[in-house]
Amino acid sequence: MTSGSQQTPLLQAMGRGFCGKCPNCGEGKLFSRFLKVANNCEACGEEFHHHRADDFPAYLVIVAVGHIVVPLILAVETAYAPPYWLHALIWLPLTFFSALALLQPTKGAIVGMQWQVGMHGFEAVRRQRAARSLAQSASVSPSGAI
Repeated sequence: MTSGSQQTPLLQAMGRGFCGKCPNCGEGKLFSRFLKVANNCEACGEEFHHHRADDFPAYLVIVAVGHIVVPLILAVETAYAPPYWLHALIWLPLTFFSALALLQPTKGAIVGMQWQVGMHGFEAVRRQRAARSLAQSASVSPSGAI
C-alpha cells in the first residue's frame, strides 16, 4: 500500500473522484453502487468509509443545473413563447437527467477533495500510515552505523 496523498495534488484527486476512480491511485473504483462509496479501493486498499459527503454534492448539482436550465427556459420563453405543456415536456426530463448524470461525479469529486485535504478520518489514517512506513524504514535501516 503506497500513500499517494502527499504526491496527489488536490485537482488531480478531485478529478479522479469525478471519474469514479480512487483518489489515491486512480485505478480502483470509488463507488460500489450508484451513490454508495466503496469501503476501500480494490487496487491500493485506501479506506473511503471516512467520507462525509452527505448532501453537499446534491446542493452543488442543484446550483449547477439550475444555473444552466433556468436561463435556457427564459431564453426559449422570450424568443418563442411555447405552451406550458411543451416547456414541461422539454425542461423536466432535461433537468432530471442532467442532475442524475452529475450527481455521482460530483460526489466523487467531493470525496476526492475530503481525502486529499485530510478531512474527517482521512487525516488520522494518513498519519497512521506514515508512522507505519517510518517504523518499517527504521527497522530496515542498518543499526550499527558509527
